[in-house]
Amino acid sequence: MKVKSSLRSLKARHRDCQVVKRRGRVYVINKTQKKFKARQG
Repeated sequence: MKVKSSLRSLKARHRDCQVVKRRGRVYVINKTQKKFKARQG
């Protein structure tokens, strides 16, 4: 899982990417293509 300075740019990689906040961390998840995932914090 990638840790990136800006998750907004990672959200633009695929149209199904979602930004989700869980337990104080911000994640980018993608249900259709699992390789597009990232964490910040």
